[in-house]
Amino acid sequence: MKIYLKLKKKMVFCFLLFVVGCGLFTWQGIYLAKDKNSQIKKSFLIEKGQGIEEISFNLQKENLIKNRWSFLVYVFFKGDSKRIKAGEYLLSSTQTIPEIVHKFVSGDIIKEKITIIEGWNLRDIGWYFLNKGMFQVEELYELKNWEGYLFPDTYEIKKGDTLEEIIKKMLDNFNKKLTAELKEEIENQGKTISEIVIMASLLEKEIKTTTDKEIVSGILWKRLKNNIPLQVDATITYITGKRTSKIPKEDLEIDSPYNTYKYKGLPFGPICNPGMESILAAIYPFGSDFWYYLSTPEKTIFSKTLEEHNLAKQKYLK
Repeated sequence: MKIYLKLKKKMVFCFLLFVVGCGLFTWQGIYLAKDKNSQIKKSFLIEKGQGIEEISFNLQKENLIKNRWSFLVYVFFKGDSKRIKAGEYLLSSTQTIPEIVHKFVSGDIIKEKITIIEGWNLRDIGWYFLNKGMFQVEELYELKNWEGYLFPDTYEIKKGDTLEEIIKKMLDNFNKKLTAELKEEIENQGKTISEIVIMASLLEKEIKTTTDKEIVSGILWKRLKNNIPLQVDATITYITGKRTSKIPKEDLEIDSPYNTYKYKGLPFGPICNPGMESILAAIYPFGSDFWYYLSTPEKTIFSKTLEEHNLAKQKYLK
């Protein structure tokens, strides 16, 4: 009997020792970092549909945690297994499991910045995305209806964002910049947002300074009102895709609704995505006696008559 009691006590003691050992092992695995002195950060990907078993295995494989069992225990008792978000995370072995899980649950994934330049059109944006290894140029061409409304700005995006998600950010930004007051002003002028954006896109591609944009805006709106062709060179280069300031005569005869030499009125749509400066110039033009303008690399030359304009072309376009 005594032998039995001694054996039983030993078994209980061993069991308690085992439980304490497991608890200590798990506690250390959870609350002590794998390597608190590490200087290395790693990209860690959680794919959609991955379970916590596979996530824990990959974390251990990448030497980011002490052991996968501690991760599983912590996630199970916290009830976070269904709250972990897919994405690419930047992790370090200096982080504890609670810190890592917090990142996973909050969706603190790797982000990067993209910058859309004022005056870029869909072709330009397409090549930009292609060079960054994000999307194919052809994918942008399918978004023709959004030319002019992809507001130029710097955007913070998540790695893996779809083209549609990025485009939505740009469109939302456009709607935010074009305030209710500006929309009311456009309506009071008897114009549409589409007309303003088209005009702003012409100014963006043709003119450099704010003051000159306002003057040219006044000229172009005045020419429209008097049924005079706009004759904006940038509409021709938009059609041809050529990057040149010298337009061949044959290009002026291209049959396109964007050809402002061949057809009167505004072109069919915007020729680029204008910035706020050009949009404001389109809404608030400056009235003048000028009917013509000539864009040069140094400045904008304004003329009141066709004769003055032709003389300016002879002088500056050599």
